Amino acid sequence: MRNDLVGSSPSAWASRPTPSNSNSDEALIAKIASGNRLAMQVLYARHHTRIYRFILRLVGNDASAEDLTSEVFLSVWRQAHRFEARSAVTTWLLAIARYKVIAELRRRPSVSSDEANADISDPADDPEVALQGKHRGQILRGCLTQLSSEHREIIDLVYYHEKSVQEVAEILGIPGTTVKTRMFYARRRLSELLQVQGVVGATS
Repeated sequence: MRNDLVGSSPSAWASRPTPSNSNSDEALIAKIASGNRLAMQVLYARHHTRIYRFILRLVGNDASAEDLTSEVFLSVWRQAHRFEARSAVTTWLLAIARYKVIAELRRRPSVSSDEANADISDPADDPEVALQGKHRGQILRGCLTQLSSEHREIIDLVYYHEKSVQEVAEILGIPGTTVKTRMFYARRRLSELLQVQGVVGATS
């Protein structure tokens, strides 16, 4: 994990006042650092779906995504005292999640075509809404799987998580200019793939 996202001092929160909003993400992290399990439950309830979906779109496997999501929050429980609040808590969580995904993908000998093209549906969708958007969603997911992993994670962070260039740079550990370059080529490639499928304007 990069030092600007996770600090190195076990007492980092000791000298820092607790955020005034006792229910903010930062306040929850401070409480978790002191061993507050209720705060951990609140943070998990607030963000586990976001983290699960991010991981799922990268690994394409439900069971792996569930396991990795659990690992992310276990790391939060263990490392909360190292959070230095230099970035948003969600940015920190996504950075941990990405680290876990990279480690998992490196352990895999290969990714089968069936897994790569798995139907990654949103469990929060209303059945009627899901039915209406199923065809378009399938096309988009299929096109996303054809992007490189670098371009896919850029699209995911910007469009699904609405992260700024600077936040994406922090999560990925790369310069902001590199983020902009990857975003340009990722959007162009995705647009080309979608146009072949008859979907126009999806990335504008």
